[in-house]
Amino acid sequence: MSKNSSHPLEEPGMSSRFMEPCILVIFGATGDLTARKLVPAIYNLAREGQLPPQFACVGFARRDKTHEQFREEMKEAINSFSRVKPIDENLWSTFKEQLYYHKSEFHEDEGYDRLSTFLTDLDKKLGTKGNRVFYLSTQPSYFTTICEKLHKAKLIYEYENSPSWSRIIIEKPFGHNTESAHQLQSELLKYMDESQIYRIDHYLGKETVQNILVFRFANSLFESLWNNRYIDHVQITVAEDIGIGTRGAFWEEAGFLRDILQNHMMQVLSLVTMEPPVSLEARAIHDEKVKVLEAIRPFSREDLDHAVVRGQYDKGIVNGSKVIGYREEKNVNPQSAVETYVALKLYIDNWRWAGVPFYLRGGKRLPKKGTEISIFFKDPPCVLFQHPGMKNEPNVLTIRIQPDEGTSLKINCKVPGSSNFIQPVKMNFRYGKYFGMAPPEAYERLIQDCIYGDNTLFARQDEVFSSWNLLSPVLDHWANNPPKDFPNYPCGSWGPKSADDLIMNDGRKWRLL
Repeated sequence: MSKNSSHPLEEPGMSSRFMEPCILVIFGATGDLTARKLVPAIYNLAREGQLPPQFACVGFARRDKTHEQFREEMKEAINSFSRVKPIDENLWSTFKEQLYYHKSEFHEDEGYDRLSTFLTDLDKKLGTKGNRVFYLSTQPSYFTTICEKLHKAKLIYEYENSPSWSRIIIEKPFGHNTESAHQLQSELLKYMDESQIYRIDHYLGKETVQNILVFRFANSLFESLWNNRYIDHVQITVAEDIGIGTRGAFWEEAGFLRDILQNHMMQVLSLVTMEPPVSLEARAIHDEKVKVLEAIRPFSREDLDHAVVRGQYDKGIVNGSKVIGYREEKNVNPQSAVETYVALKLYIDNWRWAGVPFYLRGGKRLPKKGTEISIFFKDPPCVLFQHPGMKNEPNVLTIRIQPDEGTSLKINCKVPGSSNFIQPVKMNFRYGKYFGMAPPEAYERLIQDCIYGDNTLFARQDEVFSSWNLLSPVLDHWANNPPKDFPNYPCGSWGPKSADDLIMNDGRKWRLL
């Protein structure tokens, strides 16, 4: 991190950060992620002056393509997926000259040698000083191979003995269980230092997720209530109305627990529940997140049978349209036992959260898209306003991560008139409405942070290991006990009945999004 700048959470604006010249190389540049997220993010950073003046982006992929063809495809992608449309033609005329394409197989030594020569030429042309960011937007099976080839071609520098720097951004999943995560980490450390590895989780780049720390620790009103004395339970929901689309082959190897729960949801959980860090430095924040993950009570055999629910969607209706079931999707086994839905209950055994249940749920082909954290507060210890046949609603604080990013607080108010009837009302805050603009896309912030050398919003190795340590026994249990009721929820529903039973058995219910 630059010595001339404070931590970005302390800054009044991101533009005060000094960005060193560099070249970003995207492996798997013809894939969906590059077109939908990465290049539109880079374009928006350029549009807002948040890229270094000396910058280039090189797409690395196996298809035959010229620089011009790649640029035209990326222009179409920006027009389709950028948060700011239409494309600014004046900006594009300059921006496109920073986009390049390099064809090679991921395992081909000669291709990396040619890449090294090409990047050196760009350094001389653009003044990028040899600094590199390598973004691995590929299947996880290529991670080790790419890093090995980059190291062999001397494109990954020694961390302490080079005037230039090189960093690797690795997409999730980082391993598929505890053992494979450790193995992958061991392989990567043969070629680079841990400080050069940036494990990206795009949820951590979302403005609402970043605001969790500010919301908690900059507001004494809420931090003083953020414990088991006042909080009854917490719900975290990640709902998607889409299916698996063209990702059938990937999903058959991953499933919802590996793709969403192990990373996105566990990262959000750790931010919601961590203790105040001693500073806003990356190490201090990561330390507190790890403490929380290590304090989560391991699942017992009984928990694996009753506190963890899995589901798979069947055909149904979503947003008024008929859609197929998971087993009918392309590249999916017609007898697949892969989950598209997970719900579970867990406890954090520390002083702040002892006895507070945390309910996590998420799935594909649910009625609507939405990601939110809901904090349910305990009822007040009195019955002053408990009328016969009526029950006051609990106070609920909801942090909406997507869509309509913001925060709402549900409180009870008296209905106007001579009676004492009470009705719940909401106090709403929305980023877009209050600040007059949509929050930046997550990938914009994360790419910029990596160029800057700030890994606060990336996952540290022990966070990944702690999460896998908790959830690998669930995967092992599922592998040894195949589901007998799949598919068990229709598209357009809120998941299997067993998920409702999970929370209703505790006298609670899922919050409606």
